[in-house]
Amino acid sequence: MLVKEVLAHKYVKRLFIARFISNYGNGLGPIAIAFGVLALPNGSANLLGIALGSTAVCFLIMAPFGGVIADKYGRARMVGITDMLAGLVLFVQVYFFAINNVPLLVLILVNGFFGAMWGIFWPAFTGVLPAILPEEALQKGNAFNALVSNSGMILGAASAGLLVSGFGAATALAIDAISFFIAGLLVFTFRHMTPRAEITENTMLDDLRHGWQVFKSFRWIVVIVISFSFIVMCWAAAESVLGPLIALEHFDGPKSWSIVITAESIGLIVGALLALKIKPKFPMRFLMLSSFTITFYIWTMAKPQSLALIAFGAFLFGITLDLWGTLWNTALQRKVPRDSLSRVSAFDAMGSMIFKPVGLAIAAPLSTLFGIDNLLMILAGVTVVAILLPLLDPTVRNMSYQSELNLSPQ
Repeated sequence: MLVKEVLAHKYVKRLFIARFISNYGNGLGPIAIAFGVLALPNGSANLLGIALGSTAVCFLIMAPFGGVIADKYGRARMVGITDMLAGLVLFVQVYFFAINNVPLLVLILVNGFFGAMWGIFWPAFTGVLPAILPEEALQKGNAFNALVSNSGMILGAASAGLLVSGFGAATALAIDAISFFIAGLLVFTFRHMTPRAEITENTMLDDLRHGWQVFKSFRWIVVIVISFSFIVMCWAAAESVLGPLIALEHFDGPKSWSIVITAESIGLIVGALLALKIKPKFPMRFLMLSSFTITFYIWTMAKPQSLALIAFGAFLFGITLDLWGTLWNTALQRKVPRDSLSRVSAFDAMGSMIFKPVGLAIAAPLSTLFGIDNLLMILAGVTVVAILLPLLDPTVRNMSYQSELNLSPQ
């Protein structure tokens, strides 16, 4: 199926526009919050870790329930509502950054609420595209969604350094908040495409238990999720906390780190273009082997290497990230029973990110204990082990898209 045929389906363009807008904010937000927090009178790497960690913790708490909520109340509806609420609450943080006095409680509550909304959004969004596209169009739809989303990320990341340096973090964070609200409003307009589930006697706990049973019945999913819990921990520590510190110490602060994140976003675009074309026979084997780019990316930050080499590492990792996003989502959408998809995606997201708060929390104190360079080398080593071990499992190595009907667990 050609891309223009994918775009011809009703509501697809509207969804992609929403993703472009919200991902502009996603490209902007992490850089703005990192250097905004570090520039506060009481700013530090520890404070940044707490702010980002509150998002991750609340996401982990909400994610399994988010899958049930999305399946029960309508996926597009919940995507729209959570984006709009997240945008509105982020404006509270904008006010305090504007007066250059952000209490710790505000950082925890606002970013924690954002994490909770993300915990509903993530599993809900997984089920939106299959509702507006036919089965045979899913890989191209996922790839094009990634292409559009990553274009927004590039623009957001590229403009972040200039906005933060020229106008302050508050301005950049305000644009981030607006982007979420507009994107949520767009998706909410076609909420009827994913209607509420029929009323049953099942409690939320029953639905949660059923989703867990489906999730763990796919061994390849479980093995890879465990692997990524460690990979994401290392990535979060390196990129979200140690990276900005390196940029402040060795380079030109937010402008330099904006170059790195922009390079990663360009890699996402390249990955999306590749995902439109490639059809690996064993997608999980291919994706795990491609994940060594995170090892290289983290290694480039040690010493550190030149900014150009760090950006190149980020670019390669961006390619891998998007290949994962497209091929992994396609695998879930084809293999997992449709009525359980959001719940399985919720456990996937929760498991993959369960150690992210740990990575954010330990980055600053361990960098003081071991030194930033040594800690980065340790993190790179952990990623090597996390990538190699899943390849020993035959369900990971030999997983394919054959028997694509997602009517029962494989």
